Amino acid sequence: MSFAEDIEKFIEKTKAKTDDVVRKVTIDLARGVVRMSPVDTGRFRGNWMLGIGGVDASTMEITDPDGTDALGRIEGQTDKIKAGETIFITNSLPYAIPLEYGHSSQAPSGMVRLVVREYQTYIENAIRSVQ
Repeated sequence: MSFAEDIEKFIEKTKAKTDDVVRKVTIDLARGVVRMSPVDTGRFRGNWMLGIGGVDASTMEITDPDGTDALGRIEGQTDKIKAGETIFITNSLPYAIPLEYGHSSQAPSGMVRLVVREYQTYIENAIRSVQ
């Protein structure tokens, strides 16, 4: 094997690991916001969406009190993610912003703002997991 082939193999391996880190961080962020979402009927928890390269502003008429369906849907899309893409985890229900800003006693400090505070930890954990 030539030096150039060795370098190419290293680059491909590094790209794959970087994609894996981005996917794991995305899943961890999604789990965080879903887990911290307040539950009345479960509709809010069920309406977290993943957008790759753009916002997915759709909503669904589902109830998902434990968040299993939302997380399954999001995790099922992460295999399409490549490092460098912009990823959006959104909830487009009309009451999402009021809930983020303390409308529910179940999540008085919101969800997204709290999960984002842990972003660096998610990255560090993801890097450790793919080494």
